[in-house]
Amino acid sequence: MHGAKIIRPRILGTTASCALSVFAKFATSQLGVRLCTYVRVSRGTHTWSIELMMSLRRLLLAVAVGLTAIPMEAQIYKPLSFKEYTLPNGLHVILRQDRYAPVVTTVLWYRVGSRYEDPARTGFAHFFEHLMFEGTDSIGRGELSKLIQQAGGDLNAFTSFDQTVYHMRVPSNALPLALWIESQRMRGLIIDTIGVETQRGVVKEERKMRYENAPYGTWNMRMFANLFAGTPYSWTPIGASQHIDSAAISEFKQFYNTYYVPNNAVLAISGDFEEPEVRKLVDVYFGFLPPGPPIHRDSIIVPPLAGEIRDTIFDPKAQLPAVFVGYRTVPEGHPDSYALQMLMDILANGESSRMYRALVDRAQVAVQSSVFPYELEKVGAAILVGVAAPGRSIDTVEKMMYTVIDSVIAYGVTEAEFTKARNIAEARFIEEKKGTYQTALALARAYAYFENTSVVNTEMQRFYSVRRDDLQRVAKKYFGSPNRVVLTFLPSASTEAK
Repeated sequence: MHGAKIIRPRILGTTASCALSVFAKFATSQLGVRLCTYVRVSRGTHTWSIELMMSLRRLLLAVAVGLTAIPMEAQIYKPLSFKEYTLPNGLHVILRQDRYAPVVTTVLWYRVGSRYEDPARTGFAHFFEHLMFEGTDSIGRGELSKLIQQAGGDLNAFTSFDQTVYHMRVPSNALPLALWIESQRMRGLIIDTIGVETQRGVVKEERKMRYENAPYGTWNMRMFANLFAGTPYSWTPIGASQHIDSAAISEFKQFYNTYYVPNNAVLAISGDFEEPEVRKLVDVYFGFLPPGPPIHRDSIIVPPLAGEIRDTIFDPKAQLPAVFVGYRTVPEGHPDSYALQMLMDILANGESSRMYRALVDRAQVAVQSSVFPYELEKVGAAILVGVAAPGRSIDTVEKMMYTVIDSVIAYGVTEAEFTKARNIAEARFIEEKKGTYQTALALARAYAYFENTSVVNTEMQRFYSVRRDDLQRVAKKYFGSPNRVVLTFLPSASTEAK
């Protein structure tokens, strides 16, 4: 990220190890943004610490517990009102008026993430997240952020597997500045040796800090390499250092000219503005930009997993053994995704979850238990994590995690658990619609993923349609077989056998 904050795991997304932004459903929430991460604090794809992820989930649970017991179907939500249209050059524009405060947020969502990269040139999408803060034809190097900050605003960006997103929050009277800067970056970015070499160093240092020198830092790279082998989701947004190092200036320019074009972007503007004036500004700053060639979006075929894949990593940075168990689930918007989100909350979200109570509170074999759900555009994953308590076997931790899952498969969930999970879903839904940044991001995401912005107002109804036995059904369907990836991290000095 750049100088502002970040968000999503509705992001419970840029985005995991940085959990990549990922962690797919909490990153876009305000809590995720405020507590930083893409897990990331500064930009791009960074790795959430397990402690931070657990803290975030505890906050969500605390909010949910405070909700009333009114049946969710009986509660009424005021849908987000918005206007949308598409410029002749293909840029899709979404406008949402919010008079609560004299501020405006712009979200410019480019449909390019790591899955669009050449396997021999990974890391380009994340690299551009940094490079876009260099200079343009009309803005000097290092001046872009200063212009927004001097106007009283802030800005940032994040990258994930499917998208790269740039956002600015400014006083209402500075909206023309924000739009001008974004139009400059869209087709006027300077890509030269100075900027590229500067950002090469920044990205390499970020990789060392967030991945190579962090406890369990490579877990998500290893997980996705195994879980989605043979697909563009097999590498994470941080990419490979050697690919960025060996790339020529011409390759960066080609990537920019392919993906940073109006017909590959969604512009969402939320806040205090006059619609006629904003439409004129959008036309002035973006209307003249030429479209790029149509973006080729390959269909993704994911080869089936043939049983369990295991790997043991001896990690000199880890103080305690940890196990990461990854299952394939479903992409964003799949009918089963809503039951799966609720199931994940019951299994491993917070100190009242089944795994935490079983492993940490009662058996005391673990010090942490959590889940990282990823709902991406074309695939999905659920990564269950257990960190062994001092002197306890990581093998025991793993077996107890499966025991908790098997219990849900066999007996389902209780009515109290189901109610709590629905309350959490409602709290998360509300949190993601508060504030100009959250609403702009939600609107842009809905159109970018589904080309149907109205989804932003109907998603909660899909949670309402989930029934208690659906959680048992999806537990059996997605966690009932040994088709999974198991990564065990052991401190380097450890002689403990799995």
